[in-house]
Amino acid sequence: IIQFIIIIQFLLIGVIEKVIDKYIGQIKMIDTGHILKIDQEELETVLPAIGGSLKIVNGGYRGENAILLEVDIDNYCATIRIESGKATGRVITGIQYEDISKIK
Repeated sequence: IIQFIIIIQFLLIGVIEKVIDKYIGQIKMIDTGHILKIDQEELETVLPAIGGSLKIVNGGYRGENAILLEVDIDNYCATIRIESGKATGRVITGIQYEDISKIK
C-alpha cells in the first residue's frame, strides 16, 4: 500500500491506508492511531519540502513518483521532476497542489 500523508479538516494529520468505494479513504490518524473513513472532499494533500518525494495522484502521470523542485505560491502549483515510469527525468511545471502528495 502506498501511504500518502494527508491533512484532515482542523489540521489533523493522517495516512491513507486504503481507498473504499473510489471516493472514501480509510485514514489512520498519526497522533492517536484512530481509524476513520472520510470522503475525499474533506481531505487535502500535503506537499513535501523542496527536494522531497511525492506521488502524482491525478492526471496523465498518475501513480508516478516525483521530486518537488519548486512551489508557485501565487498560482497554487508546483514544478516537479518525474522519477519513475516511462517519463523518468521529465520536468512538469504548473501541476496543481491537489494533483500531488507527499509520500511517507
